[in-house]
Amino acid sequence: MENLLAFLDGSVSCYHAVEQLRQRLEKEGYCLLEEAQPWHLVPGGRYMVIRGGATLAAFRLPRKGLRGFQISAAHSDSPTFKVRQEPETAGAGCLRLRVEPYGGGIWRSWMDRPLSVAGRVMVRTKEGFVSRLVNVERDLLIIPSLAIHMDREVNRGTALQPQKDLLPLFAAGEERGAFCRMVSAAAGAAEEDVLTTDLFLYPRMKAVRGGANGELIISPRLDDLQCVYACLEGFLSAQEGESAPIFCVFDHEEVGSGTRQGADSTFLTDVVGRICQALGLSREEQGIAAANSFLVSADNAHAVHPGYPEYADPTDAPALGGGVVIKYSANQRYTTDA
Repeated sequence: MENLLAFLDGSVSCYHAVEQLRQRLEKEGYCLLEEAQPWHLVPGGRYMVIRGGATLAAFRLPRKGLRGFQISAAHSDSPTFKVRQEPETAGAGCLRLRVEPYGGGIWRSWMDRPLSVAGRVMVRTKEGFVSRLVNVERDLLIIPSLAIHMDREVNRGTALQPQKDLLPLFAAGEERGAFCRMVSAAAGAAEEDVLTTDLFLYPRMKAVRGGANGELIISPRLDDLQCVYACLEGFLSAQEGESAPIFCVFDHEEVGSGTRQGADSTFLTDVVGRICQALGLSREEQGIAAANSFLVSADNAHAVHPGYPEYADPTDAPALGGGVVIKYSANQRYTTDA
């Protein structure tokens, strides 16, 4: 359990989550492949490949033959706010950051609590452009709600306007430039060498165990990092067999998965195809391997909310602590069948 909490704490952005996975897999003997380079794979080999810094696939080849693939998949991203390329806006004697919501979040829960910024920046170096992870590891920002004295109806529910109500307060005073200097320093680069960024807000609270007996996990980003962690542990403990285990983590699930590194991209197809090609499988043998494969897509399931049981199916709903949920849908939303 403590290892899970540490993983949650370290995954302050989707990029940091995948970097933690890369480090763990490297310690377990997995070699990093580059999509833009040839792959030289050997039976029994352990490999991983990363696309876009936030999507990863790791796989282990059987020592004899290849019957198929046993695949588990989860996603690295969570609802948050993305910092715009021109980040600062001044007014009313203070600086705020220009952000936009990413994914579907309960945005009011982000208000009135310490926040910070993490992600990646693209930096110009003598060797060319490189991507560097950034985490401004301090209580830096806050999205202040309007005082109840100025909005007596706030507890009745007030609609939030993202570009008005959800811009985080960064500094007192209106002198611009401090945020870019801070990000450049965190990246270990001169300000003029930072070309562009993918930065996101994150809550500063740590992952903790709660409940009367420590049975609850209270943490940001549980959706879907707990499934990422579970899939990783299952993948690493998988026994040798006739099939190749694949552990896959996709980015951009929160915004539809339709990007070049989302689950609806060519990434997994590309990885499986290159494995088959490297092993010298014919087109027919590739089709047989695909037919002998199995995939588990792991994501969070909602238990019955004790205050709102009417929102759950009264005849078929998960309970907290009830174990793993298998999702079925008659309309094949989850693709599960008999």
